[in-house]
Amino acid sequence: MLLITRTAAIASLALSSAVGFAQTVPLGANLERFDYPAPVHWHIAESQGQPVRMAYLDLAPTGRANGTTVVLLHGKNFCAATWDETARGLTGAGFRVIAPDQIGFCKSSKPKGYQYSFHTMAELTRGLLDGAKAGKVVLVGHSTGGILATRFALLHPERVSKLVLVNPLGLNDTLAEGVPYTDLGKLRLEEAKTDAVSIKAYQLRNYYHGAWRPAYDRWVEMLAGQYASADGDVVRDAQARLSDMIQTQPVAAELSRLAVPVTLIIGERDLTAFRANSASPERKAQVRTVPQAAGTAVKQIPNGQLIRLDDLGHAPQVEAPDRFLTVLKSAIAS
Repeated sequence: MLLITRTAAIASLALSSAVGFAQTVPLGANLERFDYPAPVHWHIAESQGQPVRMAYLDLAPTGRANGTTVVLLHGKNFCAATWDETARGLTGAGFRVIAPDQIGFCKSSKPKGYQYSFHTMAELTRGLLDGAKAGKVVLVGHSTGGILATRFALLHPERVSKLVLVNPLGLNDTLAEGVPYTDLGKLRLEEAKTDAVSIKAYQLRNYYHGAWRPAYDRWVEMLAGQYASADGDVVRDAQARLSDMIQTQPVAAELSRLAVPVTLIIGERDLTAFRANSASPERKAQVRTVPQAAGTAVKQIPNGQLIRLDDLGHAPQVEAPDRFLTVLKSAIAS
C-alpha cells in the first residue's frame, strides 16, 4: 500500500507540473536567451574539421586565494550554470573555478553530424584549460561529467591533483548488465518526445526521490527552452548522439588505471541507471544504479574513497548545496 501511495503521489506531482510548464519559453539551441550567473568566456577550436566553440565560466577567488583551480564538469541534463552555488562557495573559500559547457551542450557548439566521444571532449577541455592558463587542477565531474572527468584523468594524470566524482555514470557497463543497445534513429525518436513535463517527471523520480522544490524549476526551464526553440532539432540530434556516447563508452573497465587520488561523493537515493527502463523486466533488476555501482567501483580504484550522502539523490549540489559544498571542500582538502 505504501508503494502504491508513493507512486500515485509522484504521478500526481508530475501531472501537476504540466500546468506550470505549459508555456515553455524558447531559449535558443545554444541558450542564447538564458542568462548565466557570471560572464561567459569562449574557447575557440577546430574539431573533426569544423570550427567549434565552448562556453565556460572562469571565476576568480573572492576569498583569500589559495592557488588551487577547481574545474567543474556538468552532467547530461545540466550546464555550467547549474554549478552556480557550488562555484560561489568555492571562490569564497579561495579557489579559482572554471566550469565549461561541453561541446553538444548548453551554450556550446552542436556541430551537424558530429561524432561525440569522451576522448574528444577531454582533449577539447585540455585545450580550454591551456587557453585559460590553468595548470594542475582539482577535477570535479558530476553524472555524465564523471565519465569525462575520469577519461581526462586517465589521459592526462599529470594535469589532475585530485579527482572528485559526484554520482557519476560509467562506473558500470549497463549494456553488459542487460540494457539493449539503442541505435541513433531510435534515440532521435525518443528525443522528439522530450519536453518540460517529461524532463521534470524523469528528474522527480530518478534525481529527487519524489520531492520537488521550486528551485529546481529553473533548470527544467533551461533544458526545455532549448528543445522548444525554432532550432530545437539541433538540440535533439545532439542529445541523441550524446546518449549513444554514454551508453557505449563507460569507464568501468579502466578504473584500476587511475593514478590520481579519487573521491566518490554519492547521493544514495539516486535511482539513475542509464537507460535501464529499456531493459526487459527480467534483466532490469540486474542493471545497477549509480550508488550500487559506486560500492564496487571504489574497490577497484587504487587510491579511492567513498562518501555516501544517505538522504540525497543524483544531484546533491542542487538538492543540498550548502551541505554538498562542505563535503566537497573536505574531499579537496583530504
